[in-house]
Amino acid sequence: MNLDLIIVLKLILAIILGGIIGIERETLGKPAGSRTYALISLGACLITILAIEGFNQFPNASPTVLVGSIISGMGFLGAGVIIFHKEKLEGLTTAAALWAIASIGITLGIGWYATAGVATLLMFLLLFIVRKIEFSKSKKGTLWDLLDKKSKNKWQL
Repeated sequence: MNLDLIIVLKLILAIILGGIIGIERETLGKPAGSRTYALISLGACLITILAIEGFNQFPNASPTVLVGSIISGMGFLGAGVIIFHKEKLEGLTTAAALWAIASIGITLGIGWYATAGVATLLMFLLLFIVRKIEFSKSKKGTLWDLLDKKSKNKWQL
């Protein structure tokens, strides 16, 4: 298959997989939605393609430097999403999801399509399904509330 066609297909797949996760986050009203996730996945995929295909003519060039820069940049972007509001830390899941979607873009960039698809599915399951069964300390009558009461009674003399 033509290299240009393969690159275009990688980029389209990066947009689709990033968009799937972004739609899930958007339905919750999170600040980073489908466009953000699709763009991050697309950008990470493109930089990885450039690192592999664009610099192979330079023997001293290292693709790992560009890939490492993606990871560092996502850490910086993720730090901007995390806020402390009313004695509560917010944005940690969004920051982690942005970092993970960048790595899915990197995975697509090197051509591991099945791995990227499975990672997207697992990420979706973590974000969507686990949220449905997750227990929150802030809600009364949850497992956390029950365990908290038992531990307080256990340690009292």
